[in-house]
Amino acid sequence: MSGGKNVLGKDLEVCCLSPKTGFYRNGKCDTGPGDFGIHTVCIQATAEFLKFSKERGNDLSTPVPDWAFPGLKPGDCWCLCASRWREAYDAGFAPKVNLNATHISTLEFASLEELQEFAL
Repeated sequence: MSGGKNVLGKDLEVCCLSPKTGFYRNGKCDTGPGDFGIHTVCIQATAEFLKFSKERGNDLSTPVPDWAFPGLKPGDCWCLCASRWREAYDAGFAPKVNLNATHISTLEFASLEELQEFAL
């Protein structure tokens, strides 16, 4: 996919190529048909966030080779589900966000001001 816009209304930038992220594993937080999780928020993982997510049933730190998922460690960037970021924000565990690489559809889950509070 190409041509997506970020939350600032500009062209969507790459979030991360190592590990390769995005629903389409193209390094971008694009979304489209089939992306029911809406993987649109480019985050930088923290130990606190990874622990929070695991406790909520979404273990992002354990590798899952069958899904080409390497497992995340603090400092890794990743395209996170918008609803998970919202949940983490509401609970006080939101990770940092790369606004230039966060898809505009994220604004259906969080305001630009909320995202800017955690901008990298």
